[in-house]
Amino acid sequence: MEKIGNVKLNKTFYSGTDTYSDGEIEDRLLDIVQKGGREDVLLDETDWALLYHLSPIRENLLEWYDFGKGKSLLEIGAGCGAVTGLFCRKLDRVVAVDLSLKRSTINATRNQEYDNLEIMIGNFQDIEITEKYDYVTLIGVLEYSIYYINSPDPFGDMLRKARSYLKPGGKLIIAIENKYGIKYWAGATEDHTGKPFDGIVGYDGVERVRTFSRDGLEKLMKEAGCTDIQFYYPLPDYKLPLEVYSEKWLPKHYPVSGNTPNYDRDRMDLFNEEKAMNELIAEGKFTQFANSFLVFCQ
Repeated sequence: MEKIGNVKLNKTFYSGTDTYSDGEIEDRLLDIVQKGGREDVLLDETDWALLYHLSPIRENLLEWYDFGKGKSLLEIGAGCGAVTGLFCRKLDRVVAVDLSLKRSTINATRNQEYDNLEIMIGNFQDIEITEKYDYVTLIGVLEYSIYYINSPDPFGDMLRKARSYLKPGGKLIIAIENKYGIKYWAGATEDHTGKPFDGIVGYDGVERVRTFSRDGLEKLMKEAGCTDIQFYYPLPDYKLPLEVYSEKWLPKHYPVSGNTPNYDRDRMDLFNEEKAMNELIAEGKFTQFANSFLVFCQ
């Protein structure tokens, strides 16, 4: 087993090829974390990939959550480690899984101070995991289940497989976009395909990605055996969350001004999202049109 700093890098199940990549920007990311200049770069550059992978705002998604003492966590699809460091600070043991050696190297390099982190490289479907965990996370991963799971029901089977790694009473944590998020109706392009309205019209002609409505996601999770499902609503979305609302504490007015930016591409502005969401909030429809979901289940 290799090590980068204190981090264990497990390549037992690595195929030798990175099948998922953001391209050349990953070389830039590796150079940045090797030089320890994350904050300086974010002050000077505007590339969305740098902001997405390096911004400390990413940690707001779960920085508030009390995981409890002496707990363990399996992070499926850890990528470049945007929230892995947060998990290392909050839990006793963290095992991160990712398809890409390049991304895992970036993750290990930026979090090399932590001796409670092991990164396993390879396809989640092929990696043999015998350990059970208190928490398993799918943050920005469920929508890509077709990449990981070769089956007629990749999304349901992904949830079932993730659940199988939980200890009794353990929790599965999911973060994903809402295909009916208000920004998509107002003209923002679909996050994964870059086309307007792709999710709203059912991903016609799109084979590799799916997101879900609130009710659709809950139905999928129940069919996969999830219980005690609790929805939270990160705003403006789960990627760069500034606030997180719960079912018990929903917004009285929409706290996002104007329209949600498309950080990586241009968008249309068909109407004012803030005004529309305030109308939806007044009608009790906020939970159906929030841009993202954060979901916990037993």
